Amino acid sequence: MNNKLYETRLSKFISLILRHKPQVIGRQIDANGYMSVKELLDGLNDRGYKIDMALLEKIVASDEKQRYSFDNEKVKIRANQGHSIKVDLGLKEIVPPDVLYHGTGKKYLSSILSLGLIRKSRQYVHLSKDYSTAIKVGKRHGDPVVLIIAARQMSEDRFKFYLSKNGIWLTDSVPVKYIKPAER
Repeated sequence: MNNKLYETRLSKFISLILRHKPQVIGRQIDANGYMSVKELLDGLNDRGYKIDMALLEKIVASDEKQRYSFDNEKVKIRANQGHSIKVDLGLKEIVPPDVLYHGTGKKYLSSILSLGLIRKSRQYVHLSKDYSTAIKVGKRHGDPVVLIIAARQMSEDRFKFYLSKNGIWLTDSVPVKYIKPAER
């Protein structure tokens, strides 16, 4: 397996560990979503992966979605957002721009337009600051559809918004009245 493919596969496994299932390597994350770097490396190596601190730093730095971050001393690591397990990322409430975007698959459009955006198994609904990012996200779900979210109006109506370290906007839910499909 070439190095880039190996790093991509390893990055996805790290994402699974830090966002959803730390138990797959027999480890835990703390209340703020952090895991000891040593425990992560030991757990990965125990599972047959060959990884050291240099490779982990490369994966963190080169991840195009900036999924991970270290603490200041680089002794702990966590996923920046996307958790299905309860963690407190210490995010501060922030007023969003007038509009944000949500990318999804066309097959989900009728459900969203009747129920709104709900977080399902994740802690938050994820929103993008730009249309092009939403298109990329939508393509992961089939024929892409972009939804325009009236974020500022939601904020004025007392919905809370947070901005993750990697630039993803987060909120608990988006009711139907704040959603409009973008023109194709």
